[in-house]
Amino acid sequence: MSSTTQLAILNVVPQSSFSMLVIGFGTAAFETDEGDVHKLAVMEAIKLDYRHFDTASIYGSEQALGEAIVEVLKLGLISSRDELFITFKLWLSDNHPDLVLPALCKSLQ
Repeated sequence: MSSTTQLAILNVVPQSSFSMLVIGFGTAAFETDEGDVHKLAVMEAIKLDYRHFDTASIYGSEQALGEAIVEVLKLGLISSRDELFITFKLWLSDNHPDLVLPALCKSLQ
């Protein structure tokens, strides 16, 4: 007979008033040639109530993440992009003042 253990994962309420789990879904290990697999992984994470996703342009995961978000919106798994928290890092090569805005815009595509 097996026993199960319930884990309590804390929620925080940022200034937006939305509740967010303190644990997020990282995308650093995504391989760039497996976009469909990554899209499905993000969709499954959303089904499991993940709402915080971490990415960076150097990871090559932004497109799969964006496609997954579009798909879960279509499926009604979330009602708005506002339910998600997306964090991304500005890479060191983009930290010059003239490069920051273009790098951020590219990440947001």
